[in-house]
Amino acid sequence: MLNFDVVVIGCGVAGITSAIYLKRANLNVCIIEKNAPGGQLNMISEINNYPGYKSIDGPTFAYNLFEQINNLNIPYKYGNVLEIVNKRNKKIIVTNKEKITCKGVIIATGRKPRELGIENEKKLLGSGISYCAICDGSLYKDKEVVVVGGGNSALENAIYLSKICKKIYLIHRNENIKADNILLEKLNKIENIEIILNSKINMILEKNDRVSGILINNDREIMCEAIFINIGNVPVLIKCDNLKTTDGYIVVNKNMKTNINKIYACGDIIKKDVYQITTAVSEGTIAAINLANDINN
Repeated sequence: MLNFDVVVIGCGVAGITSAIYLKRANLNVCIIEKNAPGGQLNMISEINNYPGYKSIDGPTFAYNLFEQINNLNIPYKYGNVLEIVNKRNKKIIVTNKEKITCKGVIIATGRKPRELGIENEKKLLGSGISYCAICDGSLYKDKEVVVVGGGNSALENAIYLSKICKKIYLIHRNENIKADNILLEKLNKIENIEIILNSKINMILEKNDRVSGILINNDREIMCEAIFINIGNVPVLIKCDNLKTTDGYIVVNKNMKTNINKIYACGDIIKKDVYQITTAVSEGTIAAINLANDINN
């Protein structure tokens, strides 16, 4: 059975930051991730609010971070963590491939896209249903597509797709779009984006097991070849007995410590007010430094 001082679960910006600081503290650390390194960074077409970068796309930023942990010789393990078992003097990380023991854990599993909850949504995933415009947008060059949502992510994806697709319908269930003004101003200048407010998708239409359109408000059909869903995120929680959570988010103190000894959490998986790349970096730093102190003292 493999053994480390610390296992970081999640290779997003918070987890990577934690691993860097743990390595600098001379601790033997590894990262476990079940998806692509960088987490939701890979779904962002353009980042304009991170200090030091005037503009950078998410996948490039994710690659830079991953390259940094590789240069530090921090082991990266691909796998799905099923459970954290808390023993008196150690933790056991149970994955779908193996078990790993360690002294401490940092949970940085982040969040995943929220689903619409329509009957055939899961069935059509990859056949017209997508939660990532930057991942799948190129598949729909010169096609008509739908973007669902009214926040920053939805607007960013609609703007990104406008350069690829023939037409984009932006569907939002409320009367007002809650996004940054700079994005809204940019969106309103793009001719091939049609904004449809106060509208709810009632049905996803399909033909030959692929998306063919949507029905909104039970009275209007819109023909399209893809639906990009951006209606928020939900936390990705791992089974861990007695871990304190609220609404699926992990509760931590100011040091990023959970209610369980030597288990810390940071990034989008914790209960907080602001979910940004910059806050995730800060929380990853705080978690690593305090866990290192816990282990070394």
